[in-house]
Amino acid sequence: MRISIIQSTLQWENPVANRAQFTAKMAILRGTTDLIVLPEMFTTGFSMQAAQLAEPMDGPTVQWLQHEASMLDAAIVGSFICVENGHYFNRLLWVFPDGRLEKYDKRYLFGLAGEGNYYTAGTQRLIVEWRGWRVCPLVCYDLRFPEWSRNDANATENSGYELLIYVANWPSRRNAHWKSLLTARAIENQAFTVGVNIFGTDGTGLEYTGDSAIIDFGGQTLCRISGQEGVFTTELSLAAVQHYRQQLPFLQDGSGFRSF
Repeated sequence: MRISIIQSTLQWENPVANRAQFTAKMAILRGTTDLIVLPEMFTTGFSMQAAQLAEPMDGPTVQWLQHEASMLDAAIVGSFICVENGHYFNRLLWVFPDGRLEKYDKRYLFGLAGEGNYYTAGTQRLIVEWRGWRVCPLVCYDLRFPEWSRNDANATENSGYELLIYVANWPSRRNAHWKSLLTARAIENQAFTVGVNIFGTDGTGLEYTGDSAIIDFGGQTLCRISGQEGVFTTELSLAAVQHYRQQLPFLQDGSGFRSF
């Protein structure tokens, strides 16, 4: 699978400007990638102004994602502020080129920022099948809770996967945690692990150095974007992760315990 990660600054609480800048950044990827990963709340930054910024599932951001996925012939994943049935969600969308959607609502809400005061937590994990891969996409703070990311010994089961993704707004003051936890999740789940963060300063004054990364199933960093905006594309090998699991079948020795 060809995967592209985009590390970008965000215009604070400005969906129109952010959609426009990602249109420009993604244009170069047309026909060259299978999957594009955008950050958490990529239209607004990590804002608690849910009532003012939320969009419905037939709103401009979803329509924009469907258009871009079709034009680029690639799936796109990222999260935005969504309103549905009177509740607000930090909702990750996986958008296929044909317009189909899969959704995942962030399970672990960031108490330090009061996220749970404004957003409703999700209750179900998502596994997406795409071009022969099984992918588990999660959101930011979920990274701190390994039980939610736990892989099955048999990747053909409904909850097994070969690629794990985190979209995030993760401040630079805790970037050592970000780097370490991404590597840990890759090693313990024997899966390619991707983390896409933002760069710059948000509307609350928090600084972000990015450190978006792609890490292989053995914990080796394939790329890292630090201290700048950037777009990176690489090809991941499904055969390589399958062979690694055959050689080192550690997943099979797990308890199978999950908290969901």
